[in-house]
Amino acid sequence: MPSPKQLAWLIVKAPETRSIEEANAILQISQDRDAAILIRIVRRFVDLVRRVGTKAHDAGPVFDDWLLGAKRCGLRPVETFAAGLQHDGDAVRAALETSWSSAQVEGQVNKLKLLKRSMYGRGNLELLRRRLILAP
Repeated sequence: MPSPKQLAWLIVKAPETRSIEEANAILQISQDRDAAILIRIVRRFVDLVRRVGTKAHDAGPVFDDWLLGAKRCGLRPVETFAAGLQHDGDAVRAALETSWSSAQVEGQVNKLKLLKRSMYGRGNLELLRRRLILAP
C-alpha cells in the first residue's frame, strides 16, 4: 500500500493517467466510506481548478455546488477547509474565473527569500540586492 503522501498524489492525479497498480490502490482505499467521500470531493475540486482559464468557464456556480457538498460531507477537516474557502469566496471565485496568475511574482519572491536565507543573517540590504541582481 502506498504511503499517505503517495495516496494524496494518486487521488489528485488524473484517473486516465494512473497505472493499474495506482488505480487498484485507489479502489482499495475507496472501500472505506470516509475515504470514498474524500476522494470524490477532492476529484471534483481538482477538476474545478484545472478548468481555470478555459473558454466559457463560469466557475461561480460550480464552485458554489462544490462548496455546499464539501460543507455537508461529514468529514470535519474537509468542512473546515470549505469554511475557509467560503470566507474568502470572492477571492477564490476571481482566481477560478480569470486567467490571471501571480506565478511570476511568487517565483521572484521565493527566489529572494531563498537568497536571504542562504546568507544566514550576514550582510546587509546592499549585499542582498547585489546577490538578487546577479543570481541566475
